Amino acid sequence: MSDDAVVGRKMRKEYGKLVAVDDLDIALPKGLLYGLIGPNGSGKTTTIKMLVGLLSFTKGEAYLLGEKVPVRKKLPLVGYMPQELAIYTDITLHENLELFANLYSMERGDFLRREKELLSMIDLAERKDSVVSQLSGGMKHRTSLACALIHDPELLFLDEPTVGVDPELRVGFWKYFSELKSRGKTVLLTTHYMDEAVRCDVVGMMRAGKLIAEGPPRTLMSEAGVGDLESAFLEFSKRAVA
Repeated sequence: MSDDAVVGRKMRKEYGKLVAVDDLDIALPKGLLYGLIGPNGSGKTTTIKMLVGLLSFTKGEAYLLGEKVPVRKKLPLVGYMPQELAIYTDITLHENLELFANLYSMERGDFLRREKELLSMIDLAERKDSVVSQLSGGMKHRTSLACALIHDPELLFLDEPTVGVDPELRVGFWKYFSELKSRGKTVLLTTHYMDEAVRCDVVGMMRAGKLIAEGPPRTLMSEAGVGDLESAFLEFSKRAVA
């Protein structure tokens, strides 16, 4: 397990009769950029929340960086950006970043260098001292991403990190994600943008709580006999219910 940043075994989450995650097995080697795709309600967000310890397991287990979930010792090495807004809207962007940095006991100099880098990446350097409530929805989302990244974690869980972001900035985000991977970081993210998903090393396709296909994007398209990832997903969905 030492080579894997994430391991999930027979992960299951039930809400009464509803099975949100259905005996899911997943393994992410360190230094991987992994994309989890699927329609709303397929179990992507529930899977991430189980992995980061926000939801209990009905059955199964998971490990992050070798420690069983819920992690304690390895928590400072993990970053998480949820779909819902997880920042404070009554303080400034800078104050939010500073707060998250303090939670991880970052040195002042390290924080200031990291803040400068992230503000450039999310293109909000000029809004650093703006109260978050005055920012647009997309800007708030970008602020949430920066807060998840501020402590330079080894393992990142990003739930729809580019939603509401304009195309040009999305390209910049993906360059940054690729840079993180080149530095040995492990990134698991969800996306509805298929043109983004093809940038991942490995894609996992979810439907009704199950992983119906997994592999490099080009391999999945080849196995499905199609030329794009969206068509591949539809093909694997047909096979799953056949």
